[in-house]
Amino acid sequence: MGDEIHKKDLILRNLQECLGEDRLAGILKERNLKIYWGTATTGRPHIAYFVPISKIADFLKADCEVTILFADLHAYLDNMKAPWELLQFRTTYYEEVIKAMLISIGVPIEKLKFVRGTDYQLSREYTLDVYRLSSVITEHDAKKAGAEVVKQVENPLLSGLLYPGLQALDEEYLKVDAQFGGVDQRKIFTLSEKYLPQLGYTKRIHLMNPMVPGLAGGKMSSSVEDSKIDILDNAAAVKKKLKKAFCEPGNVADNGVLAFAKHVVFSLFEENEAFLVKRDEVNGGDLKFRTYDELEKSFAEQLLHPADLKASVEMYINKLLDPIRKTFERADLKKLVANAYPPPKKQTAAEDEIAPHRLDIRVGKIVEVSKHPDADALYVEKIDVGDEQPRTIVSGLVQYVPIEEMQDRLVIVLCNLKPAKMRGVESCGMVLCASIENEGAKSVEPLLSPSGSKAGDKVVVEGYESGTPDAVLNPKKKIWEKLQVDLKTSSSLEAEWQNNPLRTTAGVITTKSLKNAPIK
Repeated sequence: MGDEIHKKDLILRNLQECLGEDRLAGILKERNLKIYWGTATTGRPHIAYFVPISKIADFLKADCEVTILFADLHAYLDNMKAPWELLQFRTTYYEEVIKAMLISIGVPIEKLKFVRGTDYQLSREYTLDVYRLSSVITEHDAKKAGAEVVKQVENPLLSGLLYPGLQALDEEYLKVDAQFGGVDQRKIFTLSEKYLPQLGYTKRIHLMNPMVPGLAGGKMSSSVEDSKIDILDNAAAVKKKLKKAFCEPGNVADNGVLAFAKHVVFSLFEENEAFLVKRDEVNGGDLKFRTYDELEKSFAEQLLHPADLKASVEMYINKLLDPIRKTFERADLKKLVANAYPPPKKQTAAEDEIAPHRLDIRVGKIVEVSKHPDADALYVEKIDVGDEQPRTIVSGLVQYVPIEEMQDRLVIVLCNLKPAKMRGVESCGMVLCASIENEGAKSVEPLLSPSGSKAGDKVVVEGYESGTPDAVLNPKKKIWEKLQVDLKTSSSLEAEWQNNPLRTTAGVITTKSLKNAPIK
């Protein structure tokens, strides 16, 4: 009995939610649990991957049978985040990196099973089940399930709607009792619980990690450059990025530095180990924390300075990354990285035609706002965008933003659209907003400028800073329409174009609450 409780405690430790805890307890009375964790092989793995990897260590300590799925087919189906021709290289890169990460934290990889999605997802049986599932699942449920995970665009491809159902089928084809993932996948998990039984398959247990703030501070990362620490970043890059990380004295909320200590460092400690903070004697000397709660309390009471916390976390990060860096010094792995993530090709004249530097986007301040005299849903705004005189811009925001919240508000404005009359009032620009429909209800939020912004600040797409915006976008060439398709907010509320952040010199453009929403 005690062994069952110990295993259950390890499995559930630091999770945000478990769907099916009663079934989990029942299985542990009879045998060890079978779990799988899947990762889509898209962008390069970064330091946050240590959070699920550390949880996998817990599962192994609880004698679980763990399968790691490299979801290569899912990566392609997610609005083609990973081009088909790069999938093989990226999947191999993920496998090498994740194995190196597991070894770095002392996990014996011989206890793990590694599977690629295309090993079984192209089989006759799986394909027939995809058709069976598509005959019972609704478009509404498929779209809703993928809202937090699948890249959202205004006109989604059918492949993105298939994605959640395929993830549900993986549970059956991998013959597991439980699936592990982030709480952002909860809607996919509940879809699985609803539809798998309709195919005659067992409802699985779902284990969910919390959405841990990034090292740059979760929502606060919008004002910090270089916020993602790549698994192969050198020590100098780690120091540079951590130095910029959000870590306000006494603030334990949305603190990615503390979150990394809790979910990674402390989870890897043996019973008698402690979190070490090295300090000069003049600052009180070294500190040791036996539990995360002790560390958080000390930071909350401002007995531990952010610089000392960052220095300690930096030490632990480098300790984890050093063996991985050494592994990737091999010539064959360097070649693999280059093949998996080749540098961007030099753009041709045709490609340059739709590059985002063509857009003149600026921070604007609304200096005057009124209701449109002939349209109840429209505001007429005078917006200072850094020109000699404010511009008149018409926006359909009456239903979404109260007029008192519009006055003196900073907004993000597309300034080089061709002027157009809207119910008799000429509009010389567009206020950019995140917009999404959910169950028939539409939500719209104007984009937010970073702290310290002022009217006229230029907004650029990271990586596309060079070049001169068009004086006026030619409507016949549809430059805006072609670029707008790839403008969206991310799961961390940052405005992006093809996963590249929109930013000013003050930081990244964000939205208040709409994740994975098109920007219009």
